[in-house]
Amino acid sequence: MWGLFEPVHAIIYAPSARPMLEEAGLRGFWRGYFACRCAPLGAVGPGPVLASFFGFAPSVVNRALPDVWQRITPERTLTVRERAAAEALRTMGAPPDEAGVLLGEAAAAAEHSGRVLSGANAALPVPDEPVARLWHAATVLREHRGDGHFAALVVAGVSGIESLVLRSGLDLSRDILQPARGWTDEQWQAAAAGLVERGLLDEAGRATAAGVELYRDVEDVTDRCATGPWRALGTQATDRLAEMLAPLASACLAVSPVPNLLGLPGWVQNSNTLGVSG
Repeated sequence: MWGLFEPVHAIIYAPSARPMLEEAGLRGFWRGYFACRCAPLGAVGPGPVLASFFGFAPSVVNRALPDVWQRITPERTLTVRERAAAEALRTMGAPPDEAGVLLGEAAAAAEHSGRVLSGANAALPVPDEPVARLWHAATVLREHRGDGHFAALVVAGVSGIESLVLRSGLDLSRDILQPARGWTDEQWQAAAAGLVERGLLDEAGRATAAGVELYRDVEDVTDRCATGPWRALGTQATDRLAEMLAPLASACLAVSPVPNLLGLPGWVQNSNTLGVSG
């Protein structure tokens, strides 16, 4: 289900949504990203965002905040991001209204204790318009899973930068991850050295057997922490929802920035037509 709702949420960061954001004063990808993602928290400064976004270098967040709130208010951002996302989804042929209803039921069943970003999004009014409601639910669910993922990393003793360095030793390129999150070479190398010392990376920067096992454990905990909404929705409704979301998710992935940093499984990123995953 993550592979199906994550691309729907991420349409707000795709080129098709950018013109409306730029018209509102959010020029440049990163202004739009930080404003749209943290607007539910209010006009916060760097501290809460560094904590809740987890993997960004302080220098990147400090450049974006609080500067972005001199250009647009959080309240205005919430309105614009909803409109931009819904308009982008409509151009792709959004699924039947039933999909938004079912995804909304799953989102409404999510438990937000200890999950700051999902809780902040869930506290927003649910849109009346069907496509906007679909995007809102996808956003709540992706932040719900993301909050759980960060908690799993903390329990595993893995910091934000270490999670990126470890992932670069598995399947994603350092050339993509490092500049996108703003870490310097010195910071990256220090994190890598720490992972080597723990036996999670080898000297060449590849994940060891222990590193692969830790990664799998974190993903397993993440998935288990994200199952509540789907248990509440039930197998039959979840399967029906997956069937309706698959074409839209494929369309969203097709227009996402390349390379993208969603971290989706290979079966999702490399598939022209998403299958239904139980």
